[in-house]
Amino acid sequence: MIRSLLQVEGAPSESQQPQDGGSKTNIALIVLAVIAALAVSALLIVFVYYCHIRCKVKKKSQSQRFKSKNVQLPDSTTVSTVSLEQRESQVFTFKQLQGATCNFNQGNVVGHGGFGSVFRGVLPDGRQAAIKQLDRSSKQGDHEFRIEVDMLSRLHSPYLVGLLGYCADQDHRLLVYEYMPNGNLQEHLYSDGTSGNPPILNWETRMRIALDSAKGLEYLHECVSPPVIHRDFKSSNILLDSNFNAKVSDFGLAKLGSDKVGGLVSTRVLGTHGYVAPEYALTGHLTTKSDVYSYGVVLLELLTGRVPVDMKRPPGQGVLVSWALPRLTDRDKLVEMVDPVMEGQFAVKDLIQVAAIAAMCVQPEADYRPLMTDVVQSLIPLVKHKKGSKIVSTPDFHHRMVTLKSSSIDSGSSGAGEN
Repeated sequence: MIRSLLQVEGAPSESQQPQDGGSKTNIALIVLAVIAALAVSALLIVFVYYCHIRCKVKKKSQSQRFKSKNVQLPDSTTVSTVSLEQRESQVFTFKQLQGATCNFNQGNVVGHGGFGSVFRGVLPDGRQAAIKQLDRSSKQGDHEFRIEVDMLSRLHSPYLVGLLGYCADQDHRLLVYEYMPNGNLQEHLYSDGTSGNPPILNWETRMRIALDSAKGLEYLHECVSPPVIHRDFKSSNILLDSNFNAKVSDFGLAKLGSDKVGGLVSTRVLGTHGYVAPEYALTGHLTTKSDVYSYGVVLLELLTGRVPVDMKRPPGQGVLVSWALPRLTDRDKLVEMVDPVMEGQFAVKDLIQVAAIAAMCVQPEADYRPLMTDVVQSLIPLVKHKKGSKIVSTPDFHHRMVTLKSSSIDSGSSGAGEN
């Protein structure tokens, strides 16, 4: 009786206890399930958001890479530049270009590049053009063709030679550029100026060419994202129009650089002997400062009238940079090393300033070299508001075939298949 009352009025019976324990267990399981569901949901939300942000950043990066932007140049002129915005180039048939060059008549040859000959031609619409026919047997030539079409269809600056169109008819590969009647800088630097040869350039014209070509590299390095490294900047790749305005040409070896400050890309060593930066030749590490070194070599050519490498010269004078560098900071030796044809055409203070720029550009350590923007700023005072004696354009001069071939610098490498 008492036991019955205890079961009714007191603690739960044995049969009831397991039921309550099971209820608590079920509640705990439900709570854990809810927490787990919330955690999974939170993770899914985070993952979706991460994918959204990543996609957005990628699109923004691509947009920045291809959109136009205005860049304030050091001489306070605003130039509208295109950062790699694709533009349509005219497509020519092989027959059209065959007609434009009189069936690629050798009398119309105006130069030889590393991978083919360049012909003067007249397009169907009457425009004069320089038509580069690439060697059909060269794999590197085909690679150069694709790079040039891609690069010059996107890069647009008054300091870069313009691509008018191209031909990819069957196995023919041809590039059609704007015609530059005064040929390339190299032809003028090593001309004797006699009848039928390129005219000799005076000091003022050389400084204008130095500034124009510096602006061409400045555009590639500073106004394009990611920057473009020319990789084969040399005097034969600086073309001159009828007024001796200079434009940078030949982008077959060009390479996109790194977006990071001081960033580098590792690549096979290609270029022209005498112009290649030492750190690039040794390690294959390529930066915009590699182009700055090449520019310094060209500046030394403008100052001295000497080729970058000439082993026929006396011992110690065969490599232009090695011979010139210690003389650039010695006033007496500096005046002596200037190209004799420019005697009396310059102020010594201007010569000293140009020599200082050249010395900085060809420093063995890449970090000590200036940016091309700094070079432009330094050259502007030497050119702006100055009027040198005008050189008459001579479009009928015979182009001398002295263009050095771009090649792989490292031993045993032909450059084929390089990227």
